[in-house]
Amino acid sequence: MTNDRRTFLRTAAGMAALSPLGSALYAGGTATDDKKAEAEEEISAPEDLMREHGVLNRILLIYEEGLRRLRGREDVPPDVFHRPATLVRTFVEDYHEKLEETFIFPQFEKHKRLTDLVAVLRQQHAAGRRLTETILRAAAADRFGKAESRQEVARACEAFIRMYRPHEAREDTVLFPALYKIVPAKEVKDLGERFEKEEHRLFGEEGFEKTVAQVAAIEKQLGIHDLARFTPP
Repeated sequence: MTNDRRTFLRTAAGMAALSPLGSALYAGGTATDDKKAEAEEEISAPEDLMREHGVLNRILLIYEEGLRRLRGREDVPPDVFHRPATLVRTFVEDYHEKLEETFIFPQFEKHKRLTDLVAVLRQQHAAGRRLTETILRAAAADRFGKAESRQEVARACEAFIRMYRPHEAREDTVLFPALYKIVPAKEVKDLGERFEKEEHRLFGEEGFEKTVAQVAAIEKQLGIHDLARFTPP
């Protein structure tokens, strides 16, 4: 049984309980075999992209913690910024945003819907890549020790956070829901399958889970992995 994020699994017991025959079998404590049936339900392409926005949001929290420590003049190793920026480059920009630019944005441009929004989103993708390049360059181990490099990283992270919070919120609440109004449900489902194949091609099986694990490792390094710590007293 795979731990693929695109499926949820129902056991044979749960399915059998829905029928009189199944109820009788389980009431008697017998079954034809011990195997469990698995039912898979594909999630939609928009839902897939929204989950990936969750990864981005956690990276933004890492950036914010790094910035807080820089402002407090704490000793901050360069990988606090370089590692999440690398994940932004590989998972967000070279994968997630490429899917949007290749399969989602063209649908709205083709149907002449939300074209002004799509134009801004495209511009922000390009701006985000420039900011990520700045972070990767200035947070390199041989440069981060210089005050001007740390200031460059701070400015780029602040700009990145400020842009991407409203960016992803607009996609989640405006763009993605509108996709169902211009694209048949079957095509939206097919897009989800294409996304899955691309993810496996780039990151292997369970690529999403592996990326989440990498983000979680950085959170643990910073001591912000415990969700309860964010609860106000």
